[in-house]
Amino acid sequence: MSIDFESLKDKAVVLAQSGVTKARELTETGIAKARELADTSAAKAKEITEIGKLKVNNSTEQEAIRKAYSELGKLYYAERGSAPEAAYADACQRITDALARISYNNERIADIKAAGQLSDAEVEAVEVEPVPEDGEAQDTSCCCGEAGDDAPCCCQEEDEPKD
Repeated sequence: MSIDFESLKDKAVVLAQSGVTKARELTETGIAKARELADTSAAKAKEITEIGKLKVNNSTEQEAIRKAYSELGKLYYAERGSAPEAAYADACQRITDALARISYNNERIADIKAAGQLSDAEVEAVEVEPVPEDGEAQDTSCCCGEAGDDAPCCCQEEDEPKD
């Protein structure tokens, strides 16, 4: 049996060329897929970034609305707080009551500062916890700190005993 090396060589060249062609096709397909994935990822990233920006813009607009509502309420109270329309009477009364309590508290602060010879710096150094916006979590202790859970507050009038 004789081996035809020339024929084997030709077959080897053809197989090598076909292998190179297949490798080139696979490489081009892989590159195309990689580009497609990169483009898709970039598009998604842009969409997500735009959504984030729009959410920030919405938040800014909601804050502007909140401020406008507050301003509107202040204007209404200033103009109509003493004789509000029926739908607004309860809210105006809550504001009036709160303003009265603030005025009373400020008078008490001035009295306490004068009696104790406290400076504004000493008073300002006292940490005050902010009241939640919903107003539900309220401190139940006495305004002057002198009354306990069972004792009446010294700065509030006691109710008449009920028989």
